[in-house]
Amino acid sequence: KKNMEGLRVVDELTFLPGTVSLAEDVDKRVLVVLSDGSKLFGILRSFDQFANLVLEGAVERIHVGDAYSEKHLGLFLVRGDNIMLTGTVSQEKEELSLRPLRKVSLAEIQEARRVEREAKTAQWRLRQKFDSLMALEES
Repeated sequence: KKNMEGLRVVDELTFLPGTVSLAEDVDKRVLVVLSDGSKLFGILRSFDQFANLVLEGAVERIHVGDAYSEKHLGLFLVRGDNIMLTGTVSQEKEELSLRPLRKVSLAEIQEARRVEREAKTAQWRLRQKFDSLMALEES
């Protein structure tokens, strides 16, 4: 239940701001998106006032193009400073989101991720050179 400002309401007088709202998600399967883009799935077992999370059966799901793989992490502590987004995940929606993707080995996805990062780095360097040349022509 939420009030007009979108804050969660326990009763008419009590709101659950910030990390306290995570109490509703304890013992549920959650998705945690980190600031580096990593996506973790697991059962939320505990949290603190800094939004540090303890995930049980944690898995990092790595996507590159139309492929994905999973890296099993087990019991995992996520530092709150690194968290961009959290939310509960239903098994049905999770399975539905994976249908168009093909599962590959962890070694294959890590290699694909390395190649993708190298291509992005090369593209960034090329853009920097182009911007430098454009600045020289303008002066």
